[in-house]
Amino acid sequence: MAFDTFDEGINLGGMRSKTEIRTLICYLYRSVNLPMSKEIIVNALMEKGLANYFETSSCFDDLARHGNIEPIEENSPLYHNTPNGDMIATQLEDTLAPTVKERATECALSLLKQQQVENDNKVTIEKAENGYTVNCSISGGDMDLLRFSLYVPDITQARLIRKNFYKNPEMFYSVMIAMLTRNKRAVTEILDELGSVI
Repeated sequence: MAFDTFDEGINLGGMRSKTEIRTLICYLYRSVNLPMSKEIIVNALMEKGLANYFETSSCFDDLARHGNIEPIEENSPLYHNTPNGDMIATQLEDTLAPTVKERATECALSLLKQQQVENDNKVTIEKAENGYTVNCSISGGDMDLLRFSLYVPDITQARLIRKNFYKNPEMFYSVMIAMLTRNKRAVTEILDELGSVI
């Protein structure tokens, strides 16, 4: 297979052919079997060093232009395979290395999960006098289970709080409930869990 892509940012074993990249994109849609945005697809391949950003973006656009993938509805950022895309994934899947397929699928699922967490739970950062206010909310479906705001002196801390909140919003909720109900056993269990995460 001819190498016809830029290899900047690609790890050993990554893809250097546009055909491989297009095939992997169709494979991901068939394998994950959920609508995904272009951003998720591009980041899934980039994070694992499987393909260059510009090449992946270009291949995605090629697939959309030729009717192999399409938005799930008009103006939606979410795409899925058309029957042509599924056919590409089925017929050419064996041309992709198993490790490439596994790494890309694992990363796509992880990014989808993170996206769902960020959709369900919100963090906003607002400039305040002499610092920033970080506003966090944890969703319980059609209502907020918990809202809180924190003052921090600089944007670096604000962004760190946002990042850590999105990693495990449920833990923040559990900590608050345990502290407010003075449930020492729950607090101990949460601290043990936090220690294993750190």
